[in-house]
Amino acid sequence: MSRLPDMLRTQRFDDYRFYHQSTVNQTLHLFSAIIFLACYALLFRDPALAGLVGWLAMLTRQTGHFFFEPNGYDAVNDVSNEYKEAVKVGYNQTRKIILLLVWGSAPIALYAYPTLFGLFAAPVDRLDFMRHVGVLWLAIGVSGALARMLQLFVARGVATGLVWGFKVLTDPLHNIALYWNSPLKLMRGELIDSAIADANWGDEAPEEAAHPT
Repeated sequence: MSRLPDMLRTQRFDDYRFYHQSTVNQTLHLFSAIIFLACYALLFRDPALAGLVGWLAMLTRQTGHFFFEPNGYDAVNDVSNEYKEAVKVGYNQTRKIILLLVWGSAPIALYAYPTLFGLFAAPVDRLDFMRHVGVLWLAIGVSGALARMLQLFVARGVATGLVWGFKVLTDPLHNIALYWNSPLKLMRGELIDSAIADANWGDEAPEEAAHPT
């Protein structure tokens, strides 16, 4: 159990320095984290609306990754992009694309099969349809997280999977604490977070901390 905080810190540190160098991406993650907290508040009161809000937050986050985060060789950490993708504990770019394709296909599936083979009552109006989409999106999000956690149980051990699951659930709070000043950096013209090069969240040197926990 004493290793779990260290594993969590390593996963968060690798995620920060490898995949959140752009201050635009950090700012979008800040906005996304605030939206996710609203999603958490809605989860037990209105799951359908929580599903819609949650995927709005997810789309905001992934926009930052796909369009603003540097690709190719990582000069800040002196590693290749292939290396980063290989040691990524959570969803790497390939897995994210698959998840987003599934997400995007959900409204199409509901349009073609309004009851989704009996899972839903037939929608009476567009609001009903959107609520069904929200429920389906929520199910996709939860299923995607659980599927990756089970993969990690098999590939890297139960502890790694559990730590990653806890990290995902608490990322909104951690993102707010970490990126609250990113909009200010962006307004100053700092497109790449200059603090990453000197960052070290543990006892290991930054270049030695990257590993599949």
